[in-house]
Amino acid sequence: MAAVVGITAYAEPITRGFWPTERATFVTQPYIDKVYAAGGLPLVVPPRVGNGADWAHAVLDRLDALIIGGGADLDPQHYQADPHPLVQEYRPDRDDSELALVRAAVERDLPLLGICRGMQVMAVAAGGSLDQHVPDRVGHYRHSPTVGQFGSHPVRTRSETRLRALLGEHLSCPTYHHQSVLTHPSYEPAADADDGVLEAIEAPDARWRFGVQWHPEVGEDPRLFDALVAAAR
Repeated sequence: MAAVVGITAYAEPITRGFWPTERATFVTQPYIDKVYAAGGLPLVVPPRVGNGADWAHAVLDRLDALIIGGGADLDPQHYQADPHPLVQEYRPDRDDSELALVRAAVERDLPLLGICRGMQVMAVAAGGSLDQHVPDRVGHYRHSPTVGQFGSHPVRTRSETRLRALLGEHLSCPTYHHQSVLTHPSYEPAADADDGVLEAIEAPDARWRFGVQWHPEVGEDPRLFDALVAAAR
C-alpha cells in the first residue's frame, strides 16, 4: 500500500475561466507530481484559523508523512518580533494549522519535510526566529532575483550531516525567498548558501525530519521526496 503524504495548502481567492472569483484550497502541482513519482499518495491538508493540537493529531492519524509547503511569510508575533516593512500579508489559517501540525508531527516522530516557508515554520514551532528580509543582511536579491520566478544558486551541505549523506556536498537549488531561519532550537544546521544564509536544518535523532529553504518540488532532483516516501513506508 502506498504511503500517504499530507501536503499543506493555501486557501485563497482564485479565478477559473468565466467563473467569478471564489475562495479555494489548493497545492501547486509540482508537489503532487513529486510525491506520486516517489511512490507516495499525496493528500491535501486544508488550513483553517484556530486549528490546534487535537485537530493536528486527528489529521496525522491518517498520514504516514507530512510536507509543509512554501508560501507567504509567518506573522512575526509567533517569534515575538515586530514586523519588517516588507513582510508579506499574513495567512493566519496557515500559521495556526502548520504550527500545530509540525508540533504534533515532532511529538509523533512522523517523517517531516519543510520546504521554504515550511522550514521556517519548523524553526518557529521549536521556539526559533527568522530574518524577516534577507537582502538587508546579505546586500543582494539572489535568493529571489525576479518577482514571481524561481532563481537558482549553489548550496553546500555541511559535513557529517544526514543531508550530505542523502544529497552530496554541492547542489544547485531552485530558490525564491526573502526570509530565512536565524535560530532553530532542537535542529542542527545542515546546509548554507555561499553568502552564509542557512539553507537547511535537520533533526539528527529523528526518524526523518528535514527543512530546506530551497524549492525541490520545482527542481530535477527527486531524492528528498524519494527518501521521505521511503521513510514513510
